[in-house]
Amino acid sequence: MKDALFECRHLVKRYGESTVVHDLSFAIGPGECLGVIGPNGAGKTTTIRMCLGLTAPDAGTITAFGHHMPRDALAIKAQLGVVSQMDTLDPDFDCAENLLVYGRYFGLPAATVRERIPRLLEFAALSHKAQAKPGELSGGMKRRLSLARALVNDPRLLMLDEPTTGLDPQARHLMWERLQMLLQQGKSILLTTHFMDEAERLCSRLLVLDHGRKIAEGRPRELIAQHLEPDVVEVYGQGALALAQGSEHAATRALAARVEVSGETVFFYTAQAMPLLEALGAHPHLRTLHRPANLEDLFLKLTGRQIREDG
Repeated sequence: MKDALFECRHLVKRYGESTVVHDLSFAIGPGECLGVIGPNGAGKTTTIRMCLGLTAPDAGTITAFGHHMPRDALAIKAQLGVVSQMDTLDPDFDCAENLLVYGRYFGLPAATVRERIPRLLEFAALSHKAQAKPGELSGGMKRRLSLARALVNDPRLLMLDEPTTGLDPQARHLMWERLQMLLQQGKSILLTTHFMDEAERLCSRLLVLDHGRKIAEGRPRELIAQHLEPDVVEVYGQGALALAQGSEHAATRALAARVEVSGETVFFYTAQAMPLLEALGAHPHLRTLHRPANLEDLFLKLTGRQIREDG
C-alpha cells in the first residue's frame, strides 16, 4: 500500500510444531480502520503481539512510521495507542492519575499530560469520574478510560484487541461513537473483534484469518457481494430441519443456491427470495426471516459453523 503507516510482510510465527501465523501480509493507511476477524485460534492476538514487539516473528518484517519492529520498538510505540483485551488499569489510582502515570511512561512532561487530561476525560465521557478509581467504574467506563489512556500520547495508530468484549449494547454503541470520532480526526485503527456488526460499522477494510492464514481481504460490502448470495431466508421452528434433510422437500431446497443448518435453524442463501418465500408459505407453522446477507454470513461461510474451543 502506498504511504502505509504500518505494514507487515510475510509474517510467520511458530510454537513448537504448530504454525499459528503463516505468511501474513497487510498494511494500514492513514485514517483507515483495518478490522481483523477470525475464529478463536485464528492467530489474531499473536499477530497483535508481533505488531507491538511483544512477540518476535520467526520470519517476515514489520515496518511502521519509517521504523522497523522490533529493532526500533520504542520509536514505534511512541506513536501507538493500545487497548488490550484485559483490563490493565491501575486499581490504586483514580481516573486522572491513571492518565497522568501512563503519559509519564512516554516521557511526556507532567504539565503536558495534565493539560491533556480534561480533554481525554471529556472524550471518554468520564469528566464526572476524574477522582473515581477503576473499581468504582462500570465495564463500559473502564473500556472508555482505557481508550482515553491509549490516546494520552496522541498516537497516529491505535491497536484495539476486542475493545468491546463484555460490554452491554449501550456501552458498545458509545464506544463505537468514540472510535468513529477518532477516525474522523484522521487516526488510524487496527481492530480485532468477534462482533460482525462492529466490524461492518467501523472498518473500511477487513482481514479474515483462519488457522493463521489470510483467507480474504477487502471492503466489507465488497466481500459480502463477492462470496455470498444477496438474500438469506432463515427458517426455524418445529419441522424446519426436515426442509434441509427430507427428500420430499428437494424442490424447495432447489430454489436456493445454498442451504446450511445451524442448531434448529435452516439458512437458505438465494439470489431470488420470492419463489422460496412462496414455497415456504405452504408451511405456516414455520417461522421465517428474510434479510440481506451480512458479514456474519460471510464469516461463517469462510470459517465454518463449528465451535472453536481453542484460544
